Amino acid sequence: MKIALIIENSQAAKSEIVHNALKTVAEPLGHSVHHYGMYTPEDKASLTYVMNGLLAGILLNSKAADFVITGCGTGMGSMLACNSMPGVFCGLVIDPTDAFLFGQINDGNAMSMPYAKGFGWAAELNLQDCYRKLLENERGAGYPKERAAIMAKNRGILKDLKAASCKDMLTVLKSVDQDLLKAAVSGEKFQELFFTNCQDDAIASHIKGVLGA
Repeated sequence: MKIALIIENSQAAKSEIVHNALKTVAEPLGHSVHHYGMYTPEDKASLTYVMNGLLAGILLNSKAADFVITGCGTGMGSMLACNSMPGVFCGLVIDPTDAFLFGQINDGNAMSMPYAKGFGWAAELNLQDCYRKLLENERGAGYPKERAAIMAKNRGILKDLKAASCKDMLTVLKSVDQDLLKAAVSGEKFQELFFTNCQDDAIASHIKGVLGA
């Protein structure tokens, strides 16, 4: 699984901590981690939590990533921004139980975490435990197990509801403020990671036009 990590500007100083915790868990399980920034508070490309959502939409809908891990101070803003995008189902994960239940019940494709609120001593251990609970188990298996079928049915209903209520991602990209879009995709490693992994030619073409590539 290709996991994309996105960090916004207020928490950029913790980027290395989050990245290392994710790699420590994900890579031994056979997943690849693609860090889309921010990397430091001094990065030229500054991401807001709104841009986190836009990037999550781009990466998931183009299949450049299979799963997105993001966050902000509380995790709320990034979660809301992600869930405003078509095809993105993002959960707020604070502790390992959240991670386990989100994976088992909701089986979403993105998670947002708080990197300021409650982020203290041994925070990196909580991050690792959350990632482990999400990634080491088969997702969507249900909890409790006897409710697995109804949970899967409700996930399908929610997916259909979102498809009916949202525009497709290419329409979103053409409709949003193009300066906002350009800022969101101007990260140091975005082009290297995205164009290598993108599987949607139309989305890639529009992004190239925005970047002037």
